[in-house]
Amino acid sequence: MTSQTCAIVELGAVALSRAIHARSISCAAVMGAYLDRIERLNPAVNAIVALQERADLLRQAAARDAELARGRSRGPLHGFPLAVKDLAAVAGLPFTQGSPIFRDRIAESDAIMVERLRRGGALFIGKTNTPEFGLGSQTFNPVHGTTRNAYDPARTAGGSSGGAAVAVALRMQPVADGSDHAGSLRNPPAFNNLFGLRPCYGRIPQAAPDVFTPGLAVEGAIGRSPADIGLMLSVQAGPDPRNPLAIAADPAAFAAPLARDVAGTRIAWLGDLRGHLPFEPGVLELGQAALKDFAAIGCEVAQACPSFDFEALWQDWLVLRAWFTASSLRPLYADPVKRALLKPEAIWEVERGLALDADRVAAAQAGRSAWYETLRAFMQRFDFLALPSAQVFPFDAALPWPARVGGRDMDTYHRWMQVVIPITMSGLPALNVPAGFSPEGLPTGIQIVGRNHGERACLELGAAYDAATRWVERRRPPLLDAA
Repeated sequence: MTSQTCAIVELGAVALSRAIHARSISCAAVMGAYLDRIERLNPAVNAIVALQERADLLRQAAARDAELARGRSRGPLHGFPLAVKDLAAVAGLPFTQGSPIFRDRIAESDAIMVERLRRGGALFIGKTNTPEFGLGSQTFNPVHGTTRNAYDPARTAGGSSGGAAVAVALRMQPVADGSDHAGSLRNPPAFNNLFGLRPCYGRIPQAAPDVFTPGLAVEGAIGRSPADIGLMLSVQAGPDPRNPLAIAADPAAFAAPLARDVAGTRIAWLGDLRGHLPFEPGVLELGQAALKDFAAIGCEVAQACPSFDFEALWQDWLVLRAWFTASSLRPLYADPVKRALLKPEAIWEVERGLALDADRVAAAQAGRSAWYETLRAFMQRFDFLALPSAQVFPFDAALPWPARVGGRDMDTYHRWMQVVIPITMSGLPALNVPAGFSPEGLPTGIQIVGRNHGERACLELGAAYDAATRWVERRRPPLLDAA
């Protein structure tokens, strides 16, 4: 691998965009450098799937260079090679959602978020791997196989944005899109020493059969810095007439410099939710140690947690998760041939969803609303909440999910990720920030949770923390040194 290739792929997304627009680096050179890195490292981790033909991608990049020569830029992502998570449709590319049912499907049109990435100048090189239908925080499926951790390929990458996180960690693309229902923009960045932002519902509008009911899943971004995520979000976000709940604010603000004085910022550490959650030894302790870094930059950190029935909140989430999953997968479940191709977790979710009645769904929605109101009142005393992004370190990639954590048996395939669910249910924005490594060299992270519509504030605090800790640069994946 040439020194030019290494220099290009080491640039963060903000620096890369500036270099492309200054024409100090050509889009063709950028594309070639990333394809070289993918060729070198992707076989070890299987993060990027459905990779497109090199010659065609280089032709597309050369066309972007010609546009710049004529004085035309498509946007901040002009010439960026991007693989899109395989839960989002990209016209002309495979769209399997990790399911053998859709093994041969090619998307006919772009999703809303993909439309924006395309308009912003991105070049789509393929897809990033995901669990089947995004179910589970472990990225494996029968179509594309298992994605492996950037720091230890014997371990899981997390999920469902596992392919996206590993691709960014190994500098196989500058930044990535992702989506998050149950921690998918928090757990994979935590497992791969990155930043990941779960925005508020409506920040990045999505098309859906029902556009009037706020769902639990949102789209967002993963990057090596908060500034890189801000650049990506400035393209992804913004109103859209197809989604009446889309947030109307100008997304360009996310790309503005993030530096600000964070002295006096009040952070509440929720920890294990008053003893409710079990943790693998070392995870909670690393999160608590990261709080000292926030204190060192002037933040006021207190251990505090609102009083709430967290088991009831979990049960409400199980209801809503099953309800949303059943509504989307029921047509597949109803077909015996297709049902035989669904993984057991998908069937379990659908059958639970089909057994629900209106009263139970309404009660779960009310419980979700009560939790938001509890946090709204609690955050009158605090600017941010903080808690771990995972309850375990990256585990064996051959294990579907941990059956036991901290001495407790896990009763569902996702109970081991319960720490992310209160934030999903709140609708508040959350930024995963790196929080250090286990003695075995395995990463973890913590969630920085802002007030409603406070994504930029999360990025600002994350940028100050990043400037003080530099985890991404300090602890690079060993595979990068081999490359």
